[in-house]
Formats: sequence, C-alpha cells, structure tokens
Amino acid sequence: MRLLFLGDMVGKTGRTAVWERLPGLVSDLKLDFVVVNGENAAGGFGITEDIFLETIAAGADVVTTGNHVWDQKEAVVFCERHDQFLRPANYPAGTPGRGSNLFFARNGARVLVANVMGRVFMHPELDDPFKCAEAILEACPLGEQADAVVFDFHAEATSEKQCFGHFVDGRASLVVGTHTHVPTADHQILNGGTGYISDAGMCGDYDSSLGMDKEEPLNRFISKMPKGRFEAASGPATICGVGVEISDRTGLAERIGPLRLGPRLGETIPEFWS
Repeated sequence: MRLLFLGDMVGKTGRTAVWERLPGLVSDLKLDFVVVNGENAAGGFGITEDIFLETIAAGADVVTTGNHVWDQKEAVVFCERHDQFLRPANYPAGTPGRGSNLFFARNGARVLVANVMGRVFMHPELDDPFKCAEAILEACPLGEQADAVVFDFHAEATSEKQCFGHFVDGRASLVVGTHTHVPTADHQILNGGTGYISDAGMCGDYDSSLGMDKEEPLNRFISKMPKGRFEAASGPATICGVGVEISDRTGLAERIGPLRLGPRLGETIPEFWS
C-alpha cells in the first residue's frame, strides 16, 4: 500500500498548493491513502468546514489536527458531522468529535488513523498520550481489525515524539510528527517495522517564521512588544510530507522517504515512487 502524509497546511497559500497538487499526486504516484494535517489551514489558526471539505475533495482521505483544532469556533460543530475529521484523541472524555477512526483505502485495505497530542511544552492537562495510544491499539490492533495503522503525533518535543514512535514500534505502520512545521531528516524504519519521522514539515510559505509573516515574530523577539497580529505568510508554498510503502502482508513499513514540492527546500519525491 502506498500512503502519503502531508504536514500542517498553513494559510491560504498552503492549502491552495495542496488542493492544486494533490489530485495529480494521487493519480501519478498511484496513492492508496492520503492523510493531511489541516489545523493551521484557516489563516494559520484552525480550520473551517469549507476548507476541510475542499481538502477531502482534492484527494485527502483523512484530515488531522492538533492544538489549534478549536481556533475556528465552527469546528466544535462540524467535527461531529464528518468521520474523516480527527481531533487529538487524548482530549478529555466528552470532547466533541473523534480522535481515531477506521477507513478504507483505495486498494480495499482497512486503515486505522489516530491523532494524538503530546504534553511536553504544550498541554500537560491532556490525558496521557501513551495510555491513549495503548487503548486505541487494543481496540483495533494491526493485523486483526486493521491492515495499517497511522499515528499523527502532534507534539513539540522531539524526545517525546521519538519515545512515542518506539512505544508503538511493531504495532503501527507509521508515526508522523507534526506541529513544529520544520521537516526533519530522520525518516526511518524503526527496529520493529514502524515508519517514523519527527516532523513532516508544513505545507506553506517557507520564507516565513513557521508559516507566519516573519516581520511580527521577528519584532517580538527583538522588542519583546507586539505591534500587531500574526498573519499567515502569503508567498509561494512548498508542500512537505512523507511517503511510505506498507506491506500488504504484515502492515509494517517497507520503505519511507520525504516528499517536498515547491520553490524552496528542493524538489523531492520518495525515490521508490519516481
């Protein structure tokens, strides 16, 4: 199975780039399943229902989120209407929406996708992400109820991300770190067969500060005083993500590589898909 995960879409330029390029990628690369993190798609803060639907129409099978999931208030309502929209699973019981779900890939495989948020330097009040993942895997184990298992681990600390990857190694097909918006070079297959990357990067303008227009973040570092609001950068976007080939027999990763398309960072498609 060929699976593509695209990192956080940031603002209009990021989401537009994904909408324009994703249909061709699905066709040309013969992708069976696509996950896109959309938590920064609406001006850099949250996601609207229209943006979610457009992302699904472009070829995404699932849209994951993170700490900005509720920044657009309508998300609290529309999250209940769409099975393909995920918020972090380790929010307290009773939170609207769902944190994991089972989907069917284009090749007929059953794909469990789970969205989990880290706590280090982020939200320590959330439920334990490791216990949350354990419960998800117990309910829908790889090789039994699921043919593939994908985790979007939305977290700040790379140590927490790496430990999470090792925690589910051999029990998940892929663990992708999101949130920090900077693509890392540590894509690998862990000892137990789980594909892993600390951060897939963002889909947005890299002439920026994490997708935001760089002037205001730079001003705050220098002057320590805000002059205005953070605004999403509007220059040409670079699409960043990770591609993985998953064994139809074991559900574990066989090959993994970065995908980068756009005016910065260089153009890269996983070599096993070129």
